[in-house]
Amino acid sequence: MAPSAFQWLWPVVFYLAGSIPAGYLMGRARGIDIRQHGSGNIGATNVGRVLGRNWGLAAFACDFLKGFLPLYLVRVFCFPDESSWLVALLLVLGGVAAILGHNYTPWLGFKGGKGIATSAGVLGAILPEVLAVSLSIWIIAVLITRTVSIGSLLAAASLPLAAAWFYPHQWVYFGFTAFAGGLAAWRHRSNMERLLAGTESKINLAKKKNAA
Repeated sequence: MAPSAFQWLWPVVFYLAGSIPAGYLMGRARGIDIRQHGSGNIGATNVGRVLGRNWGLAAFACDFLKGFLPLYLVRVFCFPDESSWLVALLLVLGGVAAILGHNYTPWLGFKGGKGIATSAGVLGAILPEVLAVSLSIWIIAVLITRTVSIGSLLAAASLPLAAAWFYPHQWVYFGFTAFAGGLAAWRHRSNMERLLAGTESKINLAKKKNAA
């Protein structure tokens, strides 16, 4: 069954779900504007750097879920046995909308995070095998380099390759992963500058930094 005309409006809902600035709200709960601390980003890495590891993990979970949960519910309950390219396109558009909502949230002047956690949530909902590959690469790279941005960039680069491997005949999924990976790299351009300059921050899992 092809998506109905009404269902093509669902990406608007996914955008609004993705636009919830969880990291910013967590900072406000601690009495600070997270944009004025650390790297100034509202994503989980900066939240963990400023507020502590537990807050960072909570921010990652929230950003992951706002990409994962709406798409997963739609895929399971509305299109459980459907694999047409139109359904794939609707899911992909919903995923892109959620990522853009996080990266360019209207609640903060269309400035947001870098989309890694939300992209992971979207992949978990519609392309779990691709997520497993990119997450494995991210974990290994971060453990070796202690640099989250390196893991994120390598994971982003792996997305279209993994999609081509697991879904060789689904051009919609390949296009989506190429877009998501490219957008993630673009959002990390300041990190790439710091990596080239040797000034990018490294993480230390044994310590927890708290806000002043």
